[in-house]
Amino acid sequence: MHYLDNAATTPVRPEAVQAAVQAMTEGWGNPSSRYALGSQAAAGVKEHRAQVAKALGCAPEELYFTSCGSEGDNWAIRGAVELGRRKGKHIITTAIEHSAVLEPCRALEREGYEVTYLAPNADGQVSMEDVKAALRPDTVLVSMMLVNNELGTLQPVAETARAIRAAGSPALLHCDAVQGFLKVPFTPKALGVDLLTISGHKIHAPKGVGALYIRKGLRFPPLIRGGGQEEGLRSGTEATAQIASFAAAAQAGKATLAADLEHMAALKADLARRLPQEVPGAKVVVQGQAPHILPITLPGYKSEVIVRFLSDRGICVSSGSACHKGKPSHVYAALKLPKKELDGVLRISFSYDTTPQDIDALLEGLKAAQEQLFTSLS
Repeated sequence: MHYLDNAATTPVRPEAVQAAVQAMTEGWGNPSSRYALGSQAAAGVKEHRAQVAKALGCAPEELYFTSCGSEGDNWAIRGAVELGRRKGKHIITTAIEHSAVLEPCRALEREGYEVTYLAPNADGQVSMEDVKAALRPDTVLVSMMLVNNELGTLQPVAETARAIRAAGSPALLHCDAVQGFLKVPFTPKALGVDLLTISGHKIHAPKGVGALYIRKGLRFPPLIRGGGQEEGLRSGTEATAQIASFAAAAQAGKATLAADLEHMAALKADLARRLPQEVPGAKVVVQGQAPHILPITLPGYKSEVIVRFLSDRGICVSSGSACHKGKPSHVYAALKLPKKELDGVLRISFSYDTTPQDIDALLEGLKAAQEQLFTSLS
């Protein structure tokens, strides 16, 4: 199999599997229990929090475990507007955010909030001029992703933080960094954000675990009330196996980060160079700055048909975010691509374990798709 859809999910790396198994077979106690087995589990959660925090570049007490990136995004958005409810009802986000940001914003619109959706330029980036123009005295939240999950473009998060401060705005800044964590160098402090979301299954940990960074000193409202876990902000018995696995994946990924980024960038550059030469008519949609995502298009072909054709050859790619489930991507639509290009968009995404042979197989598969699908349609 040639797996080239790492922006959707990643295979769980051996270190993460081993950590999960150990947590389930040796450290399976309830961290809230007072006896030794529970204390062992609690110590494990504390250690794993410190490991993920170190990989992210924040203090352990600023990191709160969640079940996924979508939960973190929803918590951040809802919590931020609750904190700012007496200051205003205006939110700024971008038109190319993940659905986990857009859907909570749309729900808040139905509750009386006003949301400004900033459109990207042709290169898939939001301009700072638009950000500054959108800021108002009643803006209580700006939510901007770090790396777009379908384009691989970096958004001006740090610049937005500076603009918020320069304007004297009360707005909190949330960043969905699910596609940025261990893909581009950053720390929450360097970005200047108040809230930041990450997810385990994008960095070779299992599904079912993520984290929300909450800036120290920010008195954030709880997501779940109950037994007081996660400092009372997200009650519920901790998912110790997933947390252990998340920590192991983060630790391993951080240790080889520079080499991994170089490896992915080289594969991306190779595909971008060879694509128009070996697959006539195919083109790169945008050359985003992140090393692990490359959107391409085969104008005149339907992306969902190509995805199925490649799948039959053991090649896994997507026609966009996995969360779209076959629906047209709002991200590619926001670029205002010609219909033929929009219909044929594919997202190729890499990982530390992607090989040059995977790229060769993809190019051969795309050439075969052109020949056979054209024949079947003619």
